[in-house]
Amino acid sequence: MTFRNKKVVFDAPKVMGILNVTPDSFSDGGKFDNIDSAISQCAFMCEQGATFIDVGGESTRPGATPVGEDEELSRVIPVIDAISKRFDVIISVDTSKATVMSEAAAHGAGLINDVRALSQPGALETAAELAAKHNIPSCIMHMQGTPLTMQNGPQYDSVVDEVVEFFRQQLERLTHAGFHYKQIMLDPGFGFGKTLDHNYQMLKHFIRFTEFDLPVMAGMSRKSMIGDLLNKKVDDRIAGDVCVNTLASMSGASVLRVHDVKEAMDVVKIIEKINQVA
Repeated sequence: MTFRNKKVVFDAPKVMGILNVTPDSFSDGGKFDNIDSAISQCAFMCEQGATFIDVGGESTRPGATPVGEDEELSRVIPVIDAISKRFDVIISVDTSKATVMSEAAAHGAGLINDVRALSQPGALETAAELAAKHNIPSCIMHMQGTPLTMQNGPQYDSVVDEVVEFFRQQLERLTHAGFHYKQIMLDPGFGFGKTLDHNYQMLKHFIRFTEFDLPVMAGMSRKSMIGDLLNKKVDDRIAGDVCVNTLASMSGASVLRVHDVKEAMDVVKIIEKINQVA
């Protein structure tokens, strides 16, 4: 897959480092909400081996309230601009707003990562235009409900089947809007409108999400699916992260979206070796 002018071959998982420039994200809120700390953290993750840096200016943790467009722009655009001038890394912008997508692309972003699957006003049209003009792919994620309500008793007849069907419908929608098929990445949305069992059903059957022959992202870093099961606080979930990322990688995950890049790179190196041996 090509991101602007950078080609990535997903012969093994690639690592996406999370850079939340927000005051209220569940794991690292407030740590990187100024330009100096954000750039320092980006440098740290790049040195550890991140292929992508995912910049987000609006928390989507369970119960999170929306952020206005101007506020989100003021948080993410200076950081994206600074990263694009300093680092040879693919910048992903974690947003659902059309204007933020456009401005992020103008300042160097190479991937749109939208937890709302391009459903907000103008998002689909804007993302399709960016794909056509600048070869900027989009990652669409499955979520039941909204961040404010998604964990209020989510229900499915079969979470895996319903996520697969969601992907099927979205691929038709995006290609009809002008996307080339290979400009689309998929994310099943661990923790977004799913119970503990739903999350582990998706992890167990993760290979189902690869049937579309598109990159699939696994975003489980430090989430409650690890903390609630293991009774671990947010800053004590690295072993759990390594475990779930390894399982997802062995089932075909193309991108590991993580807070802890070094540990994820250890997973990648082991998967690469497994893929090489007879």
